[in-house]
Amino acid sequence: MKTNFTYFLKRLLILSVFILSSCGNEDYVPKPKAELRLEYPKANYVDANLELPFTFEKNLLAKKVVLKELKSQTKSYGINLEYPLLKGTIFLTYKAIEKDKNNLKDFLRDAQKFTLEHTKKADEIPAYPFEDKKRKVYGMLSEVKGNVASPAQFYVTDSVNHFLTGSLYFYAKPNYDSILPAANYLQNDIKRIMETVTWK
Repeated sequence: MKTNFTYFLKRLLILSVFILSSCGNEDYVPKPKAELRLEYPKANYVDANLELPFTFEKNLLAKKVVLKELKSQTKSYGINLEYPLLKGTIFLTYKAIEKDKNNLKDFLRDAQKFTLEHTKKADEIPAYPFEDKKRKVYGMLSEVKGNVASPAQFYVTDSVNHFLTGSLYFYAKPNYDSILPAANYLQNDIKRIMETVTWK
């Protein structure tokens, strides 16, 4: 019995030495934390060419453009710029301002209220005023940071005849860190829309 136990210990010792010596030649190097690298095509902007009371430039990455006339007390259109690659859509809504109805105040209030609805989940909402006196385009871009459904909204108007709002949505559960690269990319498209709006 004692010889069997001794024999077993010798075998275990030899096996341990063999395992330790075979692992000794390699230095352990910890792997760096992986970072998700998302690259999107360089933006290529063209005129949207839609029959609307205004023109603007859109990214060719917006593969599908849906245009529909909306039922409203004033002339209204809905325009969806769909980005399948980024799994997101920029929703635009145009409304005609009617002086006798004084509806500009209502449109401004609704646009600002929509942004403020995100304050419960947003970490912060920086707002950037926009003004182009030459084209008579005045508005605001709001960036909503945090796990929210819409990470960016904007509105522009000439204060007399035209009012345009827009919001960005993704087809996924809001996770700020994972959608941030796509949100940043599409916010540039929103800025381009604001910078190129021309009223007819």
